[in-house]
Amino acid sequence: MLSIKNYVKASSLQEAYDLNQKKSARVLGGTVWMKMGNRTIQTAIDLSGLGLDQITETDSEYIIGCMTPLHLLELHEGINQMTQGAVRNSLRHIVGVQFRNCATVGGSIYGRFGFSDVLTMFLALDSYVELYGAGIIPLYDFAARKPDNDILVNVIIKKEQIRCCYQSFRNTSTDFPVLAVAAVIRENKACVSVGARPGKAVLILDTGNITDGFAEKEIEEQEVIAHRFAEFVQSEAKVGKNMRASQEYRRHLVKVLTKRALLECGGVKNGN
Repeated sequence: MLSIKNYVKASSLQEAYDLNQKKSARVLGGTVWMKMGNRTIQTAIDLSGLGLDQITETDSEYIIGCMTPLHLLELHEGINQMTQGAVRNSLRHIVGVQFRNCATVGGSIYGRFGFSDVLTMFLALDSYVELYGAGIIPLYDFAARKPDNDILVNVIIKKEQIRCCYQSFRNTSTDFPVLAVAAVIRENKACVSVGARPGKAVLILDTGNITDGFAEKEIEEQEVIAHRFAEFVQSEAKVGKNMRASQEYRRHLVKVLTKRALLECGGVKNGN
């Protein structure tokens, strides 16, 4: 059961930041995960009055306010066009529309949950977080940091020409993923993020240049390259076990989902 002693609707980011420096304080997102735990919060900080619940587009980036509901992101035409629907696909299995209208982008990213589809997807993109204290830093740096008392203000996605795909495997359609993979081809070279390992998502780059020129290859050659790259990702991604799957099964899924995602990026649907 979640118990809150004091509730403050912040009138400014500075007020929220100052209040959050106490260990007993917590910033509220949609509270959909927070309320599922047994905890007592001395001071709950609400950012909903600060206008951070929208997606702003500029010439070079999409700026997503921390209080933006996941469903608004799911429906965003520009982001889904840039990612060929991968962002929408990464969100559509998260419980249901009502849930996604409550859960926020900021809460999903700041929590750095091991099961997070949102973190897995964003990590493969050219994305950044804007923190009130630390400023703008790459998402992969933020994901590697330990939690602190800063305030996540915005999540930023840079506009770019990419091919993108999101693949996940679930025991049931709205359950947490057993494993998730986001693949991106930029400048004709691939990278993937692997989430639900069951640890938080990690970004894996093609350091061996296996996928150079992948999108320009014939289908038969893409199959060979995708298989080699999937084996490389399998060797790099550390996976574990939990109630949803064994370590061995997750290792197998890393290879299968990486290959499928890469082939779909290259134009082959549901590659095996």
